[in-house]
Amino acid sequence: MKKKSNDYSETLKQIKAIINDPTFEVAEEDKNFIYSDEARGVRLQLDYLKAEVKMQKQGIDHTIVVFGSARIVEFDTAMKELKKIEKELESSAHSESLLSALKRAESMVRKSIYYDEARKFGQLVGKSGKTPEDCHVTLMTGGGPGIMEAANRGACEVGAKSIGLNIDLSHEQFPNPYISPDLCFQFRYFAMRKLHFMQRAKALVIFPGGFGTMDELFEVLTLIQTKKSPPIPVILLGKEYWNRMIDFEFLYEEDAIDPHDLDILTYVDNAEEAWKAIIQWHKKNKTPLF
Repeated sequence: MKKKSNDYSETLKQIKAIINDPTFEVAEEDKNFIYSDEARGVRLQLDYLKAEVKMQKQGIDHTIVVFGSARIVEFDTAMKELKKIEKELESSAHSESLLSALKRAESMVRKSIYYDEARKFGQLVGKSGKTPEDCHVTLMTGGGPGIMEAANRGACEVGAKSIGLNIDLSHEQFPNPYISPDLCFQFRYFAMRKLHFMQRAKALVIFPGGFGTMDELFEVLTLIQTKKSPPIPVILLGKEYWNRMIDFEFLYEEDAIDPHDLDILTYVDNAEEAWKAIIQWHKKNKTPLF
């Protein structure tokens, strides 16, 4: 009898060990498995699929994508920072760090015009639908601050929905408060985020920015140049900034690109010109947005 009791105890112990082992967990509940190298393909699929299903349900057919610096702020904020530094300089007129900060603050005040233009552009896209709930053509940004915030803000101000594609980074990026809550996504992989930027895009409007903005710009140019993506209008807003930043004519002169590659780009200086260029491009190419 004692032997049977011991056997039963050992059996229960073995069953318990089996049940408690991660191998016995349902696959999607096994975090060690889900986040393993071997399961990366599944994670990529999920990263893509969640946003895709949601956008399909919202009836989003086309997107107008806005890229630009996360550092550009609106005029009042930029002026507040400038005045703060100017006041500090009154007691430390020869401080090199303050003089450097003054230069940056003055530059930010000048660039604040792009925040205003991004905000106006968001309004233009937002007002293009038949009703505020019409998501046939929807504004899309990277979901963060700066130019992205301004564009989402403009759409929000006219009652339209807009999309934000945030990304999980080592330094946290919080979504700006103007994205539609049901269209604010968080991605693990840049690849899936970039795919969604392009999948429904019917135009890209690119404001002044840094490495991230340049990355998106050149990726899009390469996709269109190599015919991996259909041609769409690529609008560079801020002629002076972009002409100083990149000399595309030099690339042509050096035979690094073909003459028609230059035709991919359109330069404008304000939101109205950008929106007009997009509408005209689609009319010319017989690919109406509406």
